[in-house]
Amino acid sequence: MSTIWLKTLPYIAAVLLALGALYGAYHRGVSNTNATWQAEWNSRDTRDAQAKERNEAAARATEQAWQLKLDKVTEDGQHAIDQATGDAATARASADGLRGAADALAARLAASQSGGNSCTAAASAAATRAVMVLADVLKRSDERSGDLAGYADQSRGRGVTCEQAYDSLGK
Repeated sequence: MSTIWLKTLPYIAAVLLALGALYGAYHRGVSNTNATWQAEWNSRDTRDAQAKERNEAAARATEQAWQLKLDKVTEDGQHAIDQATGDAATARASADGLRGAADALAARLAASQSGGNSCTAAASAAATRAVMVLADVLKRSDERSGDLAGYADQSRGRGVTCEQAYDSLGK
């Protein structure tokens, strides 16, 4: 029996050696394949990270450009609103002078009608009151129209600013 073992031992050793060599070649192939794929994944991850950085930088640049446009539009709009407010104040001052002149005219009319005939004085007093009421109505109407014009100018300025801001983001 021992001779059979001795005769088959070199064959068994050769088969084991061949199996070991095949296993080693297989293991090396798997390791090489894994290393190749890992290198590809790492390369892809690097490219993805670079693309992400480029996209974020482009998005930041676009956002900053939009913000600059919005700031410019807001500044221009605020200038228009300030101009409208100043114009309204100037118009109000001019209207105040006109209203003062109307009040002075009504007062002068009232003073000139105070003397003379009693019948004429009563009719003049009624006419004077009517003129004073008319002057008061005109004065209040002018004040209110000045206020409304100021609101309208400011609203228009704000609306134009909003429209320009919207349009600037689309370009």
